[in-house]
Amino acid sequence: MRLHWAWVVAGVSFIALVGAASFRAAPGALIEPLRAEFGWTTGTISLAISINILLFGLTAPFAAALMDRFGVRVVVSCALTMVAIGSGLTVFMTASWQLILLWGVVVGLGTGSMALAFVATITGRWFVRHRGLVTGVLTAGGAAGQLVFLPLVAWLSSAYGWRSASLMICIAALAVVPLTAFFLREYPRDVGLLPLGAAEDTPPPPSGGAARRALSALGSAARTRPFWLLAGGFAICGASTNGLVGTHFIPAAHDHGMPTTTAAGLLALVGIFDIVGTIASGWLTDRVDSRLLLAAYYALRGLSLMLLPQLFGESAHPSMLVFIIFYGLDWVATVPPTVALCRQHFGVSGPVVFGWVFASHQVGAALAASAAGLTRDHLGSYDLAWYVAGALCIGAAVLSASLARSAEDAPRDLARQGAAG
Repeated sequence: MRLHWAWVVAGVSFIALVGAASFRAAPGALIEPLRAEFGWTTGTISLAISINILLFGLTAPFAAALMDRFGVRVVVSCALTMVAIGSGLTVFMTASWQLILLWGVVVGLGTGSMALAFVATITGRWFVRHRGLVTGVLTAGGAAGQLVFLPLVAWLSSAYGWRSASLMICIAALAVVPLTAFFLREYPRDVGLLPLGAAEDTPPPPSGGAARRALSALGSAARTRPFWLLAGGFAICGASTNGLVGTHFIPAAHDHGMPTTTAAGLLALVGIFDIVGTIASGWLTDRVDSRLLLAAYYALRGLSLMLLPQLFGESAHPSMLVFIIFYGLDWVATVPPTVALCRQHFGVSGPVVFGWVFASHQVGAALAASAAGLTRDHLGSYDLAWYVAGALCIGAAVLSASLARSAEDAPRDLARQGAAG
């Protein structure tokens, strides 16, 4: 049986997401080396990380529209090149404003141009069957990037200095560009196929400029209750993952005497279990009400974060390992049901609307990254940040449970009832 080209596109997209994620994994491992060499405060370094995270999100909806206007290959190739330029030039920086420009702005724009809106675009164009599962697999690409690169970044930084780690990231991002240029295709019709599992071709995206389409989708979505519930929950999701744990777990563990390489290894374990959890979440999204999945994910995450301050120590004891496994399974398991809900409520504009929902994710992450850094500088501890994040996650569970059912749920429920009968 001939392999459907959708699987080739999914495979190359996964590799591209891993390449982009390589630099996303670096900040937490490089806070201590940068602070030691330049004397910058945690708050200063966290500001650069916050700008990176913010642009990573705000670029996403425009990138999704640009992919419709200029093509996925062009946008993704340019994005990876920006990541390489930003990370490569950091080896020459001597002032904190250069860190903010390169690490914050250039890399933030590059990674944001192929963020999770890219996943929504690929799955929306190429898959009908297995769409939730493939969304989970591609989302796990970010976790795989963390898994592959974070321990290596920490080791290179400790053994050869942080500049060697930045150069490694530059080379990794550039190495992915030829794959995207040669193997990504825009639509199934370009290779004479229908989307996998579809009886007819997907409709083309609305015409018009990329910025106009992105803003128009926001204007329409912002007049609906589901958008604000999804955006609010996802902002808390970003605050409790990328903004807090992804940025500050390593320095927080270091405060308790844990070596940086050990803490980086624990975050890599988060990456391993994140792959499992996100793929499983994608499978569940094809079968279970996405609102219920989100509520469960957020509630369990909140409870685990409230326990974390008691688990830090000089070594990775069993209780911390249990937290890492549990938290890893939940890390971005929220993405497949959120993508599905955007598609159900907003139709063909779903990928662009998800770009705006993801932007809220990164706004939350940026605020948390800066707030946690300032908390550490002023209180000498991260404890308050963990407790606040846990409480916010409980609130996100409530927001998710408050979502109304969409029209698309009805036929799926009927199908389930028929299968049960």
